[in-house]
Formats: sequence, C-alpha cells, structure tokens
Amino acid sequence: MTTIKYDALDAGIRQMVQALRSHNVETFESCEGGDGHAYPEPTVRFYGEKDEGFRAYAAAIREDLPVDALRRVWVIVGEELTGPYWELTFHSRGQRSADRAA
Repeated sequence: MTTIKYDALDAGIRQMVQALRSHNVETFESCEGGDGHAYPEPTVRFYGEKDEGFRAYAAAIREDLPVDALRRVWVIVGEELTGPYWELTFHSRGQRSADRAA
C-alpha cells in the first residue's frame, strides 16, 4: 500500500482515511464533501475485490466512524466504464441519510 501524507487530506475526512488505512484498506481518493468539493458528502474510495467493501465497513464500525452508505461504483471516463471501486460515505454524527430525507 502506498504511503500517504495525512496532513494533505481534507480535515473533515482525515480521521476516516487514517482509520481505514490502519485496517489495511487501500484508499485512493477522499473528500470531506460539501460546497466547492468533489462530493456532496464525506467520501472515501478504495480498491478491492467483492468482499473488500464488507471488510472496510466492519473496520469503520469498529472504529466508530459515522458510516452512511457503502457502494460498489463504476465510473465513466471518456464513455468507458472503469472500476468497479468501493466507496464509503459518512454523515455528521447523529444524522443518518434516512433522517436527512425526512
């Protein structure tokens, strides 16, 4: 796994990336989300086979991270599908996606 400069990450996602990488989750993209950011909510993308998302989710729960969703995604680049990748999104403590939708 590549080394990462944690101080270069968005402050709002740094803890999540550090926690996942401490469980050997190979992250490759992250964003704290919000206006002016690449994602609407805090998001971490990572590599892995079919079971890696479940392992990463378990690690996030063990670390008490505020997980909102786990997704398997394919990205379209120049009309070509790339991936699949895994994506974990997070919410503010005490606020889950079902609560925000209400």
